[in-house]
Amino acid sequence: MSFKIYTKTGDKGQTSLIGGTKVSKSSLRIDAYGTVDELNSYIGLVSDYLATEPEMVTFLREIQDRLFTVGASLACDPEKDIKMRIPDLYEKDVEALEASIDNMNEELPEMKSFILPGGHVAVSTAHIARCVCRRAERLCVGLQENEEFIAPLVLQYLNRLSDHLFVLARWIGHRLKIEEIKWTPRV
Repeated sequence: MSFKIYTKTGDKGQTSLIGGTKVSKSSLRIDAYGTVDELNSYIGLVSDYLATEPEMVTFLREIQDRLFTVGASLACDPEKDIKMRIPDLYEKDVEALEASIDNMNEELPEMKSFILPGGHVAVSTAHIARCVCRRAERLCVGLQENEEFIAPLVLQYLNRLSDHLFVLARWIGHRLKIEEIKWTPRV
């Protein structure tokens, strides 16, 4: 027998952090991990477009796993001693993003102008994921500025991930032989 997905506990605009603390669904912490969840969904969509690139799909699945880790970290009440074991991010997770960026950049032509998102649905989706990642990062910075605890590696990971997603968008276009759309400012 499966469990019910609905609990009705959030019907009045409240939810619980890991640790049991009730907070408003509009709290910055909930917004932050909800945005990480949205980002995870977009990365899943990007990977769905990359069936011909199994190594990148595997790496994107690893990123999705790390985003669940980020979400769990953000969903914890920093004031409570949590009894359940929450996975951690490691410096090597950030280093893996950097290595992937460097590998993709080796294939790419030098970027000589700003580029507009577009040209192929996979490229555009990677850019959407990048934008959502930046929003998640801004929300996490907001938590930090409000003196709420956030693991330092969470900010570093999200910052590097947005860089990765930008390079990924260019790499996808390059692999698909899609010409980048250069931004030509109106003068």
